[in-house]
Amino acid sequence: MDLSAHHRRRTGGAAAAVLLAAALLPLLPGAPAHAADAFTTTIVNQANGNCAEVPGGTGTNAVQLVQAACGAGARQTFTASPVAGTTDRWTLTTLTAGSCVDISGASTADNAAVIQYACHGGANQQFRLAANGAAGTVNLVSVASGKCVAPANDSGVPGTALVQLPCTTAAGRTWRLTGHPGGGPVPTPRTYANPIKANGPDPWLTYHDGSYYLATTTWNNTVTMRRSRTLDGLAGAPDTVLFTLTRPNGAGTMWAPEFHLLDGPNGRRWYLYYTAGRQPFDLGTQRIHVLESAGTDPMGPYTFKADLLDPTADNTWELDPSIMRLNGRLYLLGTYYNGAQPAFIRELSNPWTAAGTRHLLSTATYPWETVGGSVNEGAEVLQHNGRTFIIFSASHCSTPDYKLGMLTWTGGDPLNASSWVKSAQPVFQRSDANRVYGPGHNGFFTSPDGTEDWIVYHANSSASGGCDMNRSTRAQKFTWNADGTPNFGTPVATGVRLPAPSGEPTA
Repeated sequence: MDLSAHHRRRTGGAAAAVLLAAALLPLLPGAPAHAADAFTTTIVNQANGNCAEVPGGTGTNAVQLVQAACGAGARQTFTASPVAGTTDRWTLTTLTAGSCVDISGASTADNAAVIQYACHGGANQQFRLAANGAAGTVNLVSVASGKCVAPANDSGVPGTALVQLPCTTAAGRTWRLTGHPGGGPVPTPRTYANPIKANGPDPWLTYHDGSYYLATTTWNNTVTMRRSRTLDGLAGAPDTVLFTLTRPNGAGTMWAPEFHLLDGPNGRRWYLYYTAGRQPFDLGTQRIHVLESAGTDPMGPYTFKADLLDPTADNTWELDPSIMRLNGRLYLLGTYYNGAQPAFIRELSNPWTAAGTRHLLSTATYPWETVGGSVNEGAEVLQHNGRTFIIFSASHCSTPDYKLGMLTWTGGDPLNASSWVKSAQPVFQRSDANRVYGPGHNGFFTSPDGTEDWIVYHANSSASGGCDMNRSTRAQKFTWNADGTPNFGTPVATGVRLPAPSGEPTA
């Protein structure tokens, strides 16, 4: 990763503090650092204001470093020097000639001592500086263990010994390198590349409380979710099973999961909506069901809450559930079969109970909605500056011409189709130049700092791809037109590194 974008000045004995700071944050992938010069620095803990020091300024080999009130001079001064032949590794020398900051015994265990030891160039005397927010605030990551320098037990008490602990972004494991030009290494902006999940049809993605959460179709009897602090990290994150379907009315072929944080009689809970049938691959028995979380963690635990059946028209399958909140009311969106496949809307009295029967929302009327079948499905709500849009998927998912259309609410009763105006042209569709085919079944999320709007969707990389698990999850930023409508642009090619959502931790 690019942890030192500016050249460093050569000075004497404060570099060890720089390396200590890097150990506190997990090492993250990124561009290699630029060539750098040695520099002297103190290493200041960002939680308690203490400085790393060699206790008493002793020259004793293997003495454990401590934190102490800053201002003690040479014993709190370190020299950070780049490791020859590398772009992102540093050694930290102390005030005693020929001595380096060292992880005792090259240990990889938690609480291994951070010591002063005769320099030998081993990996346990090398550190990476992992930028952590403002310039100069870093975690000090041991190259040998991947763990970070911290006060024992994260204590703020002066005199506390320094050890290695698992890296986090906590202030107690974050250090400022006061001697670095400009205050410290300049953080490297995050990037990501599509796909963010290789086999991920029907994605739903939310950023909540510091992490991204992603659920997609499994086509089996499990509901799964993966979590990552970065968008790019979702690609390698494990799928965690949240719930295994065993009920006769929803035991197989789970698809199109969505989870929404909603107010209910027991307070705020996550409600996870999904489609499943009595038997796997039995389309006629596919219905909408809902799980409820025990608290406000999107990962649950969850319990089965209800079959969200139509109270008067449960005579056909219903698919692709989503939730709309408008004017203090709650609505369920979905699609059903009536010879074609239109979109419907149904009011809810609470997150798991219908308040009435379904109403026709939208049916295929334009030629671009009827390629391979007359389909309006996957309806998703997008609200911005007081306006409400529904973005839906049109044409059959087995074709490369699966695409997104848009309805705009005109202010009438949302249950009446006449209160919605359909755009005459699709708003997001295939890009042969970028080898993106059948983009659809989307969702929306905002960047961690709330300044950007993003779309998540699935697509194929081949024009012959169909409605199967080979569809992959992709995401990209979108903007707004002068008339207040969304501008989703063109689906981006896979493998291209793009700027990550604003507000992600820097690399």
